[in-house]
Amino acid sequence: MTKTVEFIFDIAAPNGYLAWYPLKQVVARTGAELVVTPVFLGGMHKLTGNAPPMIRDAEVKGKVAYAALEFQRFIDRHGLTRFKMHPALPFNSILLQRMLVAAADETQRQALVEALLPAVWERNVDCGDPQAVGQELAAAGFDAEALLAATQDPQVKAKLAQNTEAAVERGAFGIPTFYVDGEMWFGKERLGQIEDYLGGGKP
Repeated sequence: MTKTVEFIFDIAAPNGYLAWYPLKQVVARTGAELVVTPVFLGGMHKLTGNAPPMIRDAEVKGKVAYAALEFQRFIDRHGLTRFKMHPALPFNSILLQRMLVAAADETQRQALVEALLPAVWERNVDCGDPQAVGQELAAAGFDAEALLAATQDPQVKAKLAQNTEAAVERGAFGIPTFYVDGEMWFGKERLGQIEDYLGGGKP
């Protein structure tokens, strides 16, 4: 039976960008199905008391520097050389996350992720600027006007909040978080474990 990998996702997380491309390779190799659940990372942090690592760990001697080393190792290992840290990090991603919620179906949602991740983490677009975001969407073949309008739909706003609250209730506290068979994995470094699990389940 085909297993589903649910990706609890916010474009604002650089580790979400880094996880996306190897994750797609994992699901392709294993025949799993990928489902993206958009959440609002800012809201998740508020609900859990979490914070971006460079803020949370700023006073821990050596930890931020080591995290940066591991971050670069992951980039090098997976050839993600187009990545550029966004100068506005941490930034508000609510406009983009509402777009993902408003997608017509899972296929369009993942197509939006494919278009928006390079815009944010390779070209460092201003995520709060509807005109700049709209230009990126139009260039990728989307109806930018319709998607931007959908971000103001009360049902879309409510659904994003519901997704975020539900993810926290299930144990999520950051990005990237993955669920397979109801089990949670956190962090891009867990992709190998997820692939092992998809290949044979629990020992």
